[in-house]
Amino acid sequence: MRRSIMLLTSIILPALVIAQPLRAPATCNRQCLYSVLDEYLAALKARDPARLRWAARVKNTENNVELLLGDGLWGTITALDAYEMRFADPEEGQVAIFGVVEETTTKSPYATRLKVVNGTIAEVETIVVRPQDAGIPFVNADIKPLPVWEEMLPESQRTPRAQMVAAANGYFDTLQLNDGTLHVEFTDDCNRREDGMQSTNNPQEILDPISKYGCADQFRLGQYRYDDRLRDRRFLMADEERGIVLAAGFIDHAGRVGDFQLTDGTKKTSMFRRPHSFVLLEAFKIKQGKIEQVEAVFITVPYNMPSPWVN
Repeated sequence: MRRSIMLLTSIILPALVIAQPLRAPATCNRQCLYSVLDEYLAALKARDPARLRWAARVKNTENNVELLLGDGLWGTITALDAYEMRFADPEEGQVAIFGVVEETTTKSPYATRLKVVNGTIAEVETIVVRPQDAGIPFVNADIKPLPVWEEMLPESQRTPRAQMVAAANGYFDTLQLNDGTLHVEFTDDCNRREDGMQSTNNPQEILDPISKYGCADQFRLGQYRYDDRLRDRRFLMADEERGIVLAAGFIDHAGRVGDFQLTDGTKKTSMFRRPHSFVLLEAFKIKQGKIEQVEAVFITVPYNMPSPWVN
């Protein structure tokens, strides 16, 4: 009976927005948050949201659209791959996972963030990069674990929370209207994966020769001149022990940039000649104030699409 009531409620009642951020009790440490995440994933695989303890008011989005509990991926999931990258922020009561989800015969990279309040789930934010819908030509669901994400940093290599957020914001400043100026420091071995595809130090060069360069060198060349705006930035979590920040936002492409030159004089033509935006969840591994690894999931959405998370 409880399950029937829960599912009926999820169908007929609109999702309610949490107006102000809420904090989880200090007793919900990393293991507590991971336990809530495990319960969420088990319920998701079972397609049964009634298994979970939900807050009185829940905000739930999938691919930047607010959905009722039990809708979207809850109705189509058939499996979760073994690959996952998870981290937690006990101070803010948040936990996140990057992984691969299967829907019938389609595998997709995804990321999910949960906000936990008094042992209940108050917020769920998910991006699923379905290859058929993402508008991204290089989606890869054959993702391998990277040891850098699992590393617990010694005290000497940790970065204070505010500085970690500043580094992630500096990355976005560097990406926006990229003119070759760096607004953040990178480690010499910095790498980036986007929708499961390594887009730095990749000898296959994916879609563009720029892929063979590292994080800093790509930005120094001004490759991303066509990224007009990185807006509605939200810095959601900071896992200080692991050195991981989770951020969200949009990259807007006005489509007006055509031919341009890199800072070394190389002539380029923008691949984006139509107005559209990317909505993203992006994790940054930060060691001693420098970005060491980036993991992003993003999909194409209508140009200047608003966020349900920004008032």
